[in-house]
Amino acid sequence: MSKVVGRWRIKWMEMWDQDFVDLIEPGYFQFDEDGLGFFVFGAVEGQIDYRIPDDGGRVEFSWSGNDDGREKSGRGWFQFSSSNSAKGELFIHCGDESAVEIEYQT
Repeated sequence: MSKVVGRWRIKWMEMWDQDFVDLIEPGYFQFDEDGLGFFVFGAVEGQIDYRIPDDGGRVEFSWSGNDDGREKSGRGWFQFSSSNSAKGELFIHCGDESAVEIEYQT
């Protein structure tokens, strides 16, 4: 589980430019040791519940949170391309979806 634990900076999102991603603060995903975490980008924030499949090369998560104060939820995943970068998808339930690239920070 330690491969994913830490803060991952959002480097690119297909649906939103970096100015929006970093609107309130630099966009990130945080994965904690207990299988939970948090993310922020633009006016969207969410609490994460994640799992790592047996192969360890991927993390899958569901999330609940808000978009500018409106309740939202969804799911997503990341595939690790190295020890410090990953690519994946974020899905908003009944809404947008976006490819995402993240980079390990701490």
